[in-house]
Amino acid sequence: MAINAIPDPFTPASLGPVRLRNRIIKAATSEGRSPKGLVTDELIEFHRRYVDGGVGMTTLAYCCVAPEGASAPGQILMSPKAIPGLRKFTDSMHSGGAAASAQLGHAGVVASKKFTGTTPMAPSRFFNPSSLQYCRGITTDEIARVVDQFGEAADVAVQSGFDAVELHFGHLYLPSSFLSPKLNRRKDSYGGSIDNRSRFVREVAQRVRETVGDKIAVIAKISMDDGIHGSIWLTESLRTAQLLDQDANLDAIELTQGSSVSRQMYLFRGDVPVDEFAAVMPQPLKAGVRMFGKQMMGQYPYRDLYMLESARQFVPLMRNTKLILLGGITNHEHLVTGMREGFEFVAMARALLREPDLPTRMMDDPTVQSRCNHCNKCMVTVFGRTHCVLDPGQRYRKPATAEFAAEQGKGVK
Repeated sequence: MAINAIPDPFTPASLGPVRLRNRIIKAATSEGRSPKGLVTDELIEFHRRYVDGGVGMTTLAYCCVAPEGASAPGQILMSPKAIPGLRKFTDSMHSGGAAASAQLGHAGVVASKKFTGTTPMAPSRFFNPSSLQYCRGITTDEIARVVDQFGEAADVAVQSGFDAVELHFGHLYLPSSFLSPKLNRRKDSYGGSIDNRSRFVREVAQRVRETVGDKIAVIAKISMDDGIHGSIWLTESLRTAQLLDQDANLDAIELTQGSSVSRQMYLFRGDVPVDEFAAVMPQPLKAGVRMFGKQMMGQYPYRDLYMLESARQFVPLMRNTKLILLGGITNHEHLVTGMREGFEFVAMARALLREPDLPTRMMDDPTVQSRCNHCNKCMVTVFGRTHCVLDPGQRYRKPATAEFAAEQGKGVK
């Protein structure tokens, strides 16, 4: 790409039918501010901090397409009951000058029977080492129903005024688990080759596009690799992305890594907050986390732009779909690097959690550096109200629900 063709990350850009004021997206992160599964003023306030801080679009996470698809208590179910609150949410984001995206997902193996009341589903029978529970194999009829549920959830998003939906095809949630040869041992047309294992996500993307038409943008979040031996890796995720691009049902793909099943630190990199995780766990999990936490979650050193090396492999494959770079983006130089490498947008999470106004500050002064120190203690706050522990104004607020502290194995998405 010629130097003069590198876009300015702070200039407006088109994402499908939507025009964003800049190319910075607030990535989806668990919020913990909807204890009854409905939008609250505190949830709106949480996202307005990022809008007022200068992002082009903020992403509401995690919106379930079905009750059994929840990954933690208090998540918003995309149903008619939720529309008034969701409309209030999008109206607020729009009044601040930014677009709003809703992350749609079905947790699958990451769900817990404890609060959904049903046995979690997987492509094949699977034991989740994080939740210590078995997941049953999903039937073909149930696959078709989940595809319909994604379409119905997307329709709710349109009615609620969202500018985009983000289909959660990553982190070994149900769609992602179909892409993993470790979890998907099916013998039918949804198993076997990577083309077969990609069938489910392609059907979901197609149904959502048919539902929303050109009213809103459609994004998919895909794990390039998940850090688990024998599971998802680049050789096959590149093929999945290529197939999705050929289908032309997506406006963009956000590239991610890791899983919510095991080796969770592969997504985050940096310090492993074992003591903090143990502190919110009941016995005997508390002792287990202290003894084996680093071994279970993995240890991976942090470095800036840590997903770029893998993500750049996808750039030459895309013909119809834009790419969103995620992972270790903390300063103006990183934004420019993403644009130079061929990404149309960048997504930020922890750096914005620490400093919601970082985009505006970077635009005013390109030398500004993020204050995020990658301690990853924010991971533990998802059991209450997700926040940066170095922000006293957020740290000492009462958690939205005590149930979060009783659950284990759920991370910032």
